[in-house]
Amino acid sequence: MTELREDGVPAHEYRWALPSVLLGDAREGGRVRRSTRDWIVDTLMFLAACLITYLSLVELDKKPEPDPLMVLEQVTGALACVAVWLRRRWPVALSVTTALLSSYLELVGGACVVALFTVAVHRPLKISGPVALLNFLTLVPFVALRPEDDDERAWAVALGVTVVLMVFAWGIVVRARRQLVWSLRQRADSAAQQAKQLERERIAREMHDVLAHRISILSLHAGALEFRPDAPPAEIARAAGAIRTSAHQALQDLREVIGVLRHAGPEADVVPDRPQPTLADLPALVEECRQAGMDVRLDLRAGDVPDGQGRNLYRIVQEALTNARKHAGGVPVSVVVEGERGEELSVEVRNPLGARPVRPSGARLPGAGAGLIGLAERAELAGGRLEHGATPEGEFVVRAWLPWPVETTREDVS
Repeated sequence: MTELREDGVPAHEYRWALPSVLLGDAREGGRVRRSTRDWIVDTLMFLAACLITYLSLVELDKKPEPDPLMVLEQVTGALACVAVWLRRRWPVALSVTTALLSSYLELVGGACVVALFTVAVHRPLKISGPVALLNFLTLVPFVALRPEDDDERAWAVALGVTVVLMVFAWGIVVRARRQLVWSLRQRADSAAQQAKQLERERIAREMHDVLAHRISILSLHAGALEFRPDAPPAEIARAAGAIRTSAHQALQDLREVIGVLRHAGPEADVVPDRPQPTLADLPALVEECRQAGMDVRLDLRAGDVPDGQGRNLYRIVQEALTNARKHAGGVPVSVVVEGERGEELSVEVRNPLGARPVRPSGARLPGAGAGLIGLAERAELAGGRLEHGATPEGEFVVRAWLPWPVETTREDVS
């Protein structure tokens, strides 16, 4: 699968413009793996070293130098320029060597400048600092031995100090910029991973909300058929019809969720929401549970609740009724929803603990115990809270409180 940037351009189309240290593949098998940009930069650095060496050679030809010294200068300068290609693998060694040679020889100056810049870019200050100091110190023997008069010595000192400071400062700036880019990239990767994790959790919560209710009803009807094989044909037909309807609705809900995931293109930041139920759908949910054999009483005292909070209330009641079917089938369940704008919305689902209903072997509905945890997370995300547990009166209660602000926000009506 092709890796894409945020603007949809394939990642391989801009890798050439980044140094290998920012691509994450700077080392492979113990050797430096250059990117296209690195090859371009290395070529330019080599040409820069050769240019500085050539200019130094032109100046050197104007001075009467002994032939053996000229041969040594030319050979050493050529080897130093070739050694620039090794600057990524041994930057410190190259810089120290060229700095020591530059204490007397002039034609290694180009390679010395490139090596110092490389150390400043690729090594921390605790290493590059002493190397830069060594370059300053090598100016002392060079000025003492090579220039012939005071004016030349002053010029050599000023030029040497200026070049070392400029090159070292430039390298430090480049290194700081790369560290900033690397840090931003790490943060972007971390944020992307966090976004993916949150999206996975949202999808998992959505799948649980969609399927747990439907499948629990389907399992309830199937268990009744298994438990009463001698039931009248009319009841068997009604239960079979309910099973077919529940299975069809579960498949339809699953298709909607998968359809939303499939139609979320690569340019979408997050998966869009599928059509969600609201508080107005709560009576239909209660009626569906009654048709499945549950004794549910609904007391709805809330008015025009925003869609966002209504969806949260619906999911809380849905999960509480699903748990009641799993763990306390046949007992009466009461659902109370009340609240006023500017105060709080509250929902309470209460049912007697009672004895666990008798079901055929293997008919016990499984549960992962994540439903109530997901509801608590949903309530916290909505700015509310949720409590659940047994009461001294022998009942199991799920209570939730959600804020109902006076001014309806865009999120509430989405």
